[in-house]
Amino acid sequence: MIVCKIAFVGFLTAVIALPMKQPVWHLIQNTEGTFHLVNIEPDQLSKESVRSDPDPLFDPENDMSFHLFTRNNPSSAQFLVIGNPASIAGSNFNPAHPTRFTIHGWGSSANDGMNSAIRDRLLAMGEYNVIYVDWSIGAASPDYAVARQQVGPAGFGLGRLIDQLIEHANANPNDMNVIGFSFGAHVAGNAGKHLNGQLNSIIALDPAGPLFHPGQEDSVSPQDGVYVETIMTNAGQVGIDWPVGQANFYPNGGRTQPGCGPDTGGGCAHVRAPTYFIESIGTSVPFRATRCASYDEILEGLCTPSGADANMGGEPSNQGRGVDGIYFLTTNAASPFAQG
Repeated sequence: MIVCKIAFVGFLTAVIALPMKQPVWHLIQNTEGTFHLVNIEPDQLSKESVRSDPDPLFDPENDMSFHLFTRNNPSSAQFLVIGNPASIAGSNFNPAHPTRFTIHGWGSSANDGMNSAIRDRLLAMGEYNVIYVDWSIGAASPDYAVARQQVGPAGFGLGRLIDQLIEHANANPNDMNVIGFSFGAHVAGNAGKHLNGQLNSIIALDPAGPLFHPGQEDSVSPQDGVYVETIMTNAGQVGIDWPVGQANFYPNGGRTQPGCGPDTGGGCAHVRAPTYFIESIGTSVPFRATRCASYDEILEGLCTPSGADANMGGEPSNQGRGVDGIYFLTTNAASPFAQG
């Protein structure tokens, strides 16, 4: 079983109950295991307060790094640098091959196990440009709310790199998929916004929920790519609680996951999203899902078949296959998780 570092390992709900109109406080644990008391009142960050331009405390053009892996350098990264076309020209980046970006969450970095697991599965399948997006300087703040504010700037930084790949390497955004976990799912969405929805696919793995609400301009949304897919595994706790993709998959109902035990903090269920996605790459047993009549059915623990079944995740993505709406599936409690 692949173990990925996660942005939130523990998430204790209802830790402190305060009077009405007071902040809602929860304890959230970052990747390093440190707990922080966080105000997660959804209206704490208004639409007006969320910036799409880089924050002066986090300069994405200088503070982000991009680690390229190909079959010619499967384990030793080459670094692509914003504003340095020579770093692209001198690398193994090949515009004739599909490009896949992977993005970590809060408190993590390019060393996140999700990145290497996706890379290894893809390069075992064929020729790819796999690029880790390291925005750890923005994601490292022990203040959850401060780190949350950096998803827009980080998406802007990735968008700038993609601009340069298009300009200097004749890359095609329709050959690019961006895969982000937790905060990284929102970073992926913001990169898609920067590219005006031209990226082939955005795969949002249990997008972070606290301090995100419907309509926020820096939250991942269905318009951010030609195809946007979400995999929801801890919706309503660590993950976001509403559909934000064109196709939204809810394994086991999307809130708790088999094999996770009590999982009071939701960390086990949260990390199942990247775990399921990793397994879906190159597998012979797909995560087959049933299209449901509505999101309300998911909330009620129901699913009335409505439309064609679809596979969750996978490579290539479901882009162009007419996959949209709400999907339900069950998984095994341990690896391999897919039931076909």
